[in-house]
Amino acid sequence: MSSAANRGVVFRGKGEVAVESIDFPELALGNRLCQHGVILKVITTNICGSDQHMVRGRTTAPTGMVLGHEITGQVIECGRDVEFVHEGDMVSVPFNVACGRCRNCRRGDTHICLNVNPERPGGAYGYVDMGGWVGGQAEYVMVPYADFQLLVFPDKDQAMEKILDLTMLSDIFPTGYHGCVTAGVQPGSTVYIAGAGPVGLAAACSAQLLGAACVIVGDLNPKRLDQAKSFGCETIDLRQDASMSELIESVLGVPEVDAAVDAVGFEANCHGHNHSQEAPATVLNATMEITQAGGRVGIPGLYVTEDPGASSEEAQHGNLSMKFGLGWAKAMSFHTGQTPAMRYQRQLMQAILHEKVHIGDAVNVTPISLDQAPQGYADFDSGVAKKFVIDPHGVLG
Repeated sequence: MSSAANRGVVFRGKGEVAVESIDFPELALGNRLCQHGVILKVITTNICGSDQHMVRGRTTAPTGMVLGHEITGQVIECGRDVEFVHEGDMVSVPFNVACGRCRNCRRGDTHICLNVNPERPGGAYGYVDMGGWVGGQAEYVMVPYADFQLLVFPDKDQAMEKILDLTMLSDIFPTGYHGCVTAGVQPGSTVYIAGAGPVGLAAACSAQLLGAACVIVGDLNPKRLDQAKSFGCETIDLRQDASMSELIESVLGVPEVDAAVDAVGFEANCHGHNHSQEAPATVLNATMEITQAGGRVGIPGLYVTEDPGASSEEAQHGNLSMKFGLGWAKAMSFHTGQTPAMRYQRQLMQAILHEKVHIGDAVNVTPISLDQAPQGYADFDSGVAKKFVIDPHGVLG
C-alpha cells in the first residue's frame, strides 16, 4: 500500500500553497512502526483560519509543510494493536494529536499532551511548532493512538448524509463551544462574540445551543455579520466610531454582557475610524471593558509566541499591550489555549445527528475539490463569509 499515490496541500512560502504529490502515509513514527495507528482515506478536510496565519507569513512555519488539521475520514488500514477501530469505519479526527497515556491526557487535557511534541506540550496535524505531524489536507493521512483519539460515527450512511455538519467536529465546532463553556455561557446569558469568521460563527451557534438569551457578534466585515444574522444573532459593525460599551448598550440597553468570547486572536484590528490599523490586543482589551465584573472571557482565538509579520518588535515576540489592570480590578477570569476537542466531540456529534444544531448552515459551509484548495485559501483570506471544506475524492458530488 505504501506505493499508492497521494496528494496534499503544501505551504510554499508567504501567500502561496500548492497541491502536490506527497508520500503515501505509513504506519510509522520515524524509524519505528506505529502499530497503534490507522491510515485514513480523507473524506473531508477543512481550511481553518489558523492555517491562514501560516500562509500569511505570520508564523515561523517552514516551507514544505503539508497543511490541514481538520480531518474526517474512512479507515483503510489498522495497525496490529488497534482493537476498537476497524477498517471501513468513518471517523472524526480531533485536531489535537494526543497519546492518551500522559498525565494531561488522563485528565482530559488532550490539547497539551506531553508525549507528541518534543518542543512543548501539545501537538496538531499540519501546524507550525506542533510536533511535525503531517497534515490532513490530503487524500490519505496517518493517525496515531487510534483507539484513544478517533470518534467513530455510528452509521456510515447517516454520517454521509450529515457530513457537512460532522466535518466541523474535528476543530471548529468544539473550539467555538469550548470558548463559550470557558466563558461561562449558560441559559439566559448575554454573550459577546468577537469575530464573525468561522470560529466566531461556531461560537455564536454554540452559545445558542447552551441557551444564551442574546448572542451579539462583532466584526468589521458586513458579509460575515449578515451570516451571523442569518441564524438569529444580533450584530455590531465595528467600523462605527463608538466605544465598545456604547455598541453593546445599543443592543442590550446596558453597556455590558455576562460573558465574552475572543474568536479573533492576534491578527486583530482596531475598531472605529482606525479599523484598518492592526492592534493585536484590541479584542482582549475590549472584552475586559464590556464583560461584567467577576465574568469570564473564553479565548479560542489564536495567539503566538513568534509573529514575524507583526508591526512592532514587541508583538513579534508575542508581547501585547493588555489592560491587565482592568481585568484584575474587575476580578475577571481568562481561559486561553487550544481546545481539547475530544472533550466535546461525542456530545456535539449527538446534537448534530439528532437535529439539535445545524453548524454547517451557521458557518456557511462550502465544498471545494482538492485542486481548488489554493483558490479556497485566497478566497478565505479575502474575507468571504464561508467555511471551505475540501473534498479530496469527490464523494460529495
